[in-house]
Formats: sequence, C-alpha cells, structure tokens
Amino acid sequence: MKRALLFVLLLPFAVAGQGVAPIAYRISLPEPEHRWMQVEVTFPDVPPAPLQLRMSRSSPGRYARHEFAKNVFGVTVTDAAGAALPVTQPAAHGWDVPRHPGTVRVRYRIFGDQIDGTYLSIDSTHAHMNMPATLMWARGLDERPITVQFVPPAGRAWRVASQLLPGPTPTTFTAPNLQYLMDSPTEFGGFSLRTFQVPGTPAPPTFRLAVHHTGTDAELDGFAKDVERVVREHRNVFGEYPAFEGNTYTFIADYLPWADGDAMEHRNSTVLTSASSIRNNRLGLLGSVSHEFFHVWNVERIRPRSLEPFNFEDANMSGELWFAEGVTNYYEPLVLVRAGLMTLDEFTAGMANTINVVTLSPGRAIRTAEEMSRFAPFVDDATSVDPTSFSNTYISYYTWGEAIGLGLDLALRDRSNGTVTLDRFMRAMWEKHGKPGGRRPGYVDNPYTIADLKTMLATVSGDATFADEFFARYIQGHDVVDYARLLERAGLVLRPSSPNEGYAGEITIRDVQGRPRLAQYVPFGSPASAAGLEKDDVVLSIGGTNVSGAGDVASAIRRARPGDSLPIVFERRGQRVTSALRVIADPRMELVPGERIGRMPTAEQRRFRNQWLSSPSAGNTL
Repeated sequence: MKRALLFVLLLPFAVAGQGVAPIAYRISLPEPEHRWMQVEVTFPDVPPAPLQLRMSRSSPGRYARHEFAKNVFGVTVTDAAGAALPVTQPAAHGWDVPRHPGTVRVRYRIFGDQIDGTYLSIDSTHAHMNMPATLMWARGLDERPITVQFVPPAGRAWRVASQLLPGPTPTTFTAPNLQYLMDSPTEFGGFSLRTFQVPGTPAPPTFRLAVHHTGTDAELDGFAKDVERVVREHRNVFGEYPAFEGNTYTFIADYLPWADGDAMEHRNSTVLTSASSIRNNRLGLLGSVSHEFFHVWNVERIRPRSLEPFNFEDANMSGELWFAEGVTNYYEPLVLVRAGLMTLDEFTAGMANTINVVTLSPGRAIRTAEEMSRFAPFVDDATSVDPTSFSNTYISYYTWGEAIGLGLDLALRDRSNGTVTLDRFMRAMWEKHGKPGGRRPGYVDNPYTIADLKTMLATVSGDATFADEFFARYIQGHDVVDYARLLERAGLVLRPSSPNEGYAGEITIRDVQGRPRLAQYVPFGSPASAAGLEKDDVVLSIGGTNVSGAGDVASAIRRARPGDSLPIVFERRGQRVTSALRVIADPRMELVPGERIGRMPTAEQRRFRNQWLSSPSAGNTL
C-alpha cells in the first residue's frame, strides 16, 4: 500500500476539437472556518438566447428533492469585462440572464456544514463536496466540456480526491459533460491515501482509498486490506470490473465524530461517511463499502430506464429500486461472508431481521415492492413537518428488495440444484445492459425496465412460467417466498425466536415524564391495535396491576401466555380508557445454523451452503 499521494496521470477527455471552450469553475475557500466557499464559473460561447442558471434540486443516488439553492448567497453575474448583467429569478433555484454578450461569469458564495453523501461541508480541515449541492450550472449546456480548479486556503497544502479526470495541475480537473460533473463527489483537504490494484486484467484499474479520519495509520492499513478483499470478491459475481473512466475508482471516506452516517454510489467513486471509527465499527464500515461498490455494476451501469439520464431539477421516481438498491443490499453481507469478513452467525442474524421486517409489516398488504420503490421521493432522506403513517404503509425498498434477492437466489439454486444462481442472473444483466456502456461518459445507452428484468429471469432460469409467477407474486404482488423451506436446503433453520412469549405487535413504549407512553403508531391488525391502543396513549395498568414504567408493560406482555386476554387501562389526552389486550404468540423468527441446535447438516446441505456462501476463488467453506 502506498502512503504517498498517487494519482495516475491520464489525459483528460479532450476539450479541443469540440467546437467550444470549456465551462470553467474555480472553487476557493477564503474563510473555511466559517463554513462557506467561493464559486466562480465562466460560461463561454453562450448562444444568444437567455442563459438559465440553476442549482440542483436533487442529486444522483438520492431520489427526493433537496433544494440546494437555499445555501447560495451573494450571487453576481457579469460579462467577461466585469460589467454587471441583468438577472431575474423565475424560481427559487434559478437565475435567468436575459441579455449577454456571449460570455457570462457568475460568482457566488455557498454555505455547507453537513458531512454525508448528499450535501456540502466546509471547515478548516477540508471541503467535502457533493457537486449538485455545490455547483450552479446552465440549462442547455449539458454536453459542454468542463474544467474545475480547486484553490486551497492560504498556507494549506490540500489535495484532491475525485473521479474527475486529471487536468494540467494537481488541483485542476476536467469533466466531459454535466452528468459526469454532477456525479463526481470531491474531497479537498488533508486526507490519508492508500492505493491498490487487483491483477488479472490486461490493464488493472487502480483503486484509491482517500480517508479523512481520527484513527491511526495502522488502523487504516488494515482497513485498506479488508477493502481490497471486498473489491476482489465483488469481481467474482460479475467476472470483471467495468471500464472505469480514467481506469481508477476512488473511495472517499470521512470517518469523523461530527459526520453523519451515510454512503452514496457514483460512477467511478463512492462517498462513505460515519461518526464511528475504523477501530470501533470496522464491520459496519465495510458493509457500506460492500454495498456501494456493488453499485459500480448495479445502478451505475446496469441502470433503470427511469433514472437515465438523472433529472437534477426534480425528484427521480423508479419502480425498480427494489432491484437497484434492495438486491444490492442483499449482496452487501453476502460478499462480506464470501470474503471471510463476516461470520455465518452475523449473516444469518441479518437475514432473519430482513425476513421479519418484510413478513410482519402491515405495509406489505398495502403496496407491492414495485410500488414501494416509487415511494422513494417521499422517504429517501426526505423531511416533512406533518406526521406520516409510513410505519404502517411503507417498507423500505432496501429491505424488501434484500428479501426478494435472498428468496430469488435460493429459489434459483433450489430448482436447479445449485447450477443457476442470482450471480448468474446479475452477470447476464451486466452483459446485456451494463457492459455495453454509453457513447458518452456518464450515460448508459441500454438501461432496463422491469419487463427486461422478467425477460432476463425467464432466460437465465429457462422457465418463463417461473419468471412470470415470481414477478406476479413477490414483486408486483404481496406474497413472500417460503423462506423456511428454501433455507433448510442450506442446513439453516428458520424458527420462532420466542414462541412461548406473549406479543402485542411491534409497539414502542418509552417513559415520558415518568409515565409509559406509546411512542410510535400502533401496527395495523396487531393485538395492540385491536385493543384500541394508539400513539401517545399512556398505560396506567395491565393485567390488573398498575405500572410505573415502560419495562413493566413490556414484561407483562411477554409473561402472558399466547391467547391470554389482559385487562388494560390507559389514558388518552386526559380521558381514561379501559380495554382488553389479547396477546398472541411472538411471530418473530430467528435463523440459526442447524449444527448450533443439534441438527447437523447433511453432506448435501453443506454442499448447497458452501456453493452459496463461500468464495469461488478462495474455496472457503462454511
């Protein structure tokens, strides 16, 4: 691993010969301690029509609106000589220049103090930039080449980590078009760098791990080796790496106490942020690495037609996110297990949680996985003031898609005795929809639809009836696969975790001002709902006994035998209510290896498990 900064010098996509001068950005930080930066951009060779300047309202990898213009201030617009040009503001995120001489220069300041995958953060140690949250752009100039110059604060020797293509100086970069620019997060500051290559191709790409953290070099060295194991294992799914622009891929990581937990995929890079450290959350951080790197294929290149090209001025809705995000979520721990970085028990615990969420959520009867995907503009890091019923009407497409991925992988393996797998399906999607690439960097020429997914499943499985039924029942319907039967083939037992304990539903009770109060909406159809309980109710007694805290309520429910009817008294907005709570057996499941409970797997079950969970390259067995 190299400790010094190493950026392979590559020729940028040529700007000469394209007929126009590049749009030129200059980013400087006069007072980074005050959380703002200066942005200057020159638009040359502008057609005589009014120039429409815009700040993005959404960002690649995010599906809701975010209104980045709210942090812009001090906007000035001039010609090349510095003379002010007239400007109107037709929208909160837009500025129009009705008349200009052909060159327009824009200057503005922008505030940012949020370290995550969506926003902008500036302080005295770095500038962490998501480009839609940072850079103003112009409508109609999407295909113009672009240069970006980064100017460090006075006296600071900051460096740049980005998928932007190298320019003539270490702090000047290029992008071939607007889509590529907006998809290029950048870390500008004092970070640590590790690099590696994975042999096996004629021109192996260089992987760069740029980390801003508070840990030690030794911790980063070990983490970088684990990241390399993840990167190697992902290639086993698809058989090859994509052709990265610039032949590099960059992990940009900010593991800082003041960061938010987030991760965001991009075409040739990813952003990873967390308030935790490598020392205390190594596996969690590697999980984010695994998830985002799988996106190199799935969504960045195997891309839904509904997201191509990305719309920077509106929410982006897609019915395929159960596949783009959810199946990626399934591969996140699967690859870690295959790479020897996650134990079998850790993997099965995660899969059991996923199965429980999807199986028990009342939202499954309300919306399908495809419809949950289309709900993303309302839930993907979106905020609202008014309360929602999402706990009853929504299941994350990440979670439901993960459950679908598990079910489909096991179903394919079961019906083919292990010869057809989800890996094969993903590779087939890569060959048809991802690998052909795009005629322009940042674009995908052959995006897929949900009909394409079903057709590919029919082709890979060799059974159109199976594909039709799977989509009709589990993706465009409300059923779940028979997980217990499928997992049993791998010698894994899905069973009730507490079958003799009482259960009232997934309710949350917290002590508020010394009283046990329901803190969340009660699940539809649950025993608590049948008893008339709802959010903000204060429980006074249960089973004939007064309660003094949330623990008393939970204990009384657990101690009850399934079928018992417990008298319950609660207070609702000043009124006393008496009812009966009829508990049921706890339906939550656990997934355990048979050998942990005295049910030793057969040779066939072990073979099935190893083909599924072991690395094909290392020959690991579980």
